[in-house]
Amino acid sequence: MIELRKITLENRRAIFNLEVSEEQRRFVASNLSSIASCYVLATNGGHPFPFAIYADGQPVGFVMLTYGITGYELPSIADDSYCILRLMIDKQYQNMGFGREAMKAILEFIRTFPAGPARYCWIPYGSDNLTAKMLYESFGFRDNGEICDNEPITVLRL
Repeated sequence: MIELRKITLENRRAIFNLEVSEEQRRFVASNLSSIASCYVLATNGGHPFPFAIYADGQPVGFVMLTYGITGYELPSIADDSYCILRLMIDKQYQNMGFGREAMKAILEFIRTFPAGPARYCWIPYGSDNLTAKMLYESFGFRDNGEICDNEPITVLRL
């Protein structure tokens, strides 16, 4: 069973140590960098939501959600929208269905509108990351034709 858990003093090192495979590193920042970005966003008016992804009590991944500002170039639908800015499953836990289950939990959390109402959730992704694109499309995300920071934007109407 997949759970989204807060990053705590107790689990932070385990989350910092999770990493994707060598060939995937160009697609996602390290978890340490992402958590540092959450701090910067939170102290500058943003609404970041960093979570550890757990499967059966074991940390297997990380997700960084934001509401409104992200600290990066924004698509036209970004105002009052949620963004899945970072999502990763550790290399040893990939191809076990955890990414799909995590997306279900992530979207369920977003639909509680923890930072405010929204019509959209959007995700920037590497155009050559076809695995991610297929995962997002399986949940109803569709590219909206925008490119931000050299990445296509895929959007889900909430």
